[in-house]
Amino acid sequence: MQLILLGGGVLLLLLLIVGLVISLRTETQVEERLSRYLEEQREAEKEKKAASSAVTEWLNKRMEKTPRGSRIARELARADIKLKVSEYFILLFVLMGGLGLLSYLMAPSPISILIGVVAGYILPQVYIKTKQAQRLQRFEAQLVDMLNLMVSGLRAGYSTIQALEAVSSELSPPISEEFRRVVQEIQIGIPMEKALENLLRRVPSTDLDFIVTAMNVQREVGGNLAEILDTISETIRERIRIKGEIRTKTAQARTSATIVSLLPVLLSVYLWFVNRAYFMTFFANGLLCGILALGTAAMLVIIGYVVLMRMANIEV
Repeated sequence: MQLILLGGGVLLLLLLIVGLVISLRTETQVEERLSRYLEEQREAEKEKKAASSAVTEWLNKRMEKTPRGSRIARELARADIKLKVSEYFILLFVLMGGLGLLSYLMAPSPISILIGVVAGYILPQVYIKTKQAQRLQRFEAQLVDMLNLMVSGLRAGYSTIQALEAVSSELSPPISEEFRRVVQEIQIGIPMEKALENLLRRVPSTDLDFIVTAMNVQREVGGNLAEILDTISETIRERIRIKGEIRTKTAQARTSATIVSLLPVLLSVYLWFVNRAYFMTFFANGLLCGILALGTAAMLVIIGYVVLMRMANIEV
């Protein structure tokens, strides 16, 4: 009986050892295969990235040297769109060509191609402006929280850079992303005045301009930065409240201006593609008469839009 038990124990121990060896060998083989696969994927991605980045980097360097390229780069940064200048222009040309081809297929005519190309040129800019306005509105809504956090940190003994680091780590985007970039620029040796100037160029906010000016003046002449920022916080809080009330009361006027201005344009494009014969009655009395009629209508639409938007735009 003892021999049977001893033999069973030895057999179980051998089976356990064999199982461990097989499992370790299997895991090793799986890890080797996975590592080999991941290395192949990394190599393929690296080659693909090198091939594509060489072209895009060359185009990016060429385009950023031009005034238009630098302006596009600034607009993309303000909208927080992760595109290079070259990638934006490639996307723009593809969209213009695609919409131009689609318009020609819908209504074969050179004017149809022109309508598609113009639409492809305007739509990305409208999208960028919309993203900029939304991001700027979110940024300004977080300025009061940012100032309160900086004031609390400065009163607790933080330096200005430590207070900026607290803002970049404690608050949510987009304000945390922008101040994280400010901190990174300061850490690599850029002066604080230049880093704050770069921030103001990326975020064209009047309230942020007050804060940056106060911080620069305090660094030059001294003073209690916490008290200065606390006072500015009260001012900005009231400005944000008044802006919100004005935005609510003028929303109907701004929406009416946009709809009334876009309606004739969209209706004209619709008639061109759906019922061109009816649209061509503009030119029944001659080409010059039709052009003058459409030009006068466009001028009146533009004047009406500008007047309505100026009435709704109340400075605070």
